[in-house]
Amino acid sequence: MRKILLPTLILVGLGLAFSGFRTAAETASVTATVTAQNVSVTVADGTVTYGTTSLGSSKNTVALSDTQTATNAGNVTSQLNIKGQNSTAWTLAGTAGSDIYVHKFCTSTCATPPTNYTALTTNYQTLSASVAASGTQNFDLELTIPSSTSSYTQQSVDVIVQAVAL
Repeated sequence: MRKILLPTLILVGLGLAFSGFRTAAETASVTATVTAQNVSVTVADGTVTYGTTSLGSSKNTVALSDTQTATNAGNVTSQLNIKGQNSTAWTLAGTAGSDIYVHKFCTSTCATPPTNYTALTTNYQTLSASVAASGTQNFDLELTIPSSTSSYTQQSVDVIVQAVAL
């Protein structure tokens, strides 16, 4: 029994002596940061009052000195989109008619409506393909009210601007 015990003790002793080599480690760290994406848009002044307008006629924000400014209020470059909507009594379309109105937008050389104006639809269209964070896009609007109408009450013909991260 002595013969078996001695070699076993030597092997256990050697294992303990070299065990430090197997468990030695060194570490290094990676500095990592992240910022949550914020996609946001604001419009200033955000209000257009066209006032009372005769049937079939147009008014625009150039003449009203009311150009609107969309600001990318987020922290990433975004595409800005724009759309119109139907009012309670009127339908938005590309040509005015009975209870059908036209709303258009312009982003460049807007002083001579309808030149450079694009008819709004109820689907999003590109207002600006790329606006950096804190960047702006000015735009003007032109409204043509219906040629005839069954409603002579004030209509909300709102325009919606949307930001989409690129």
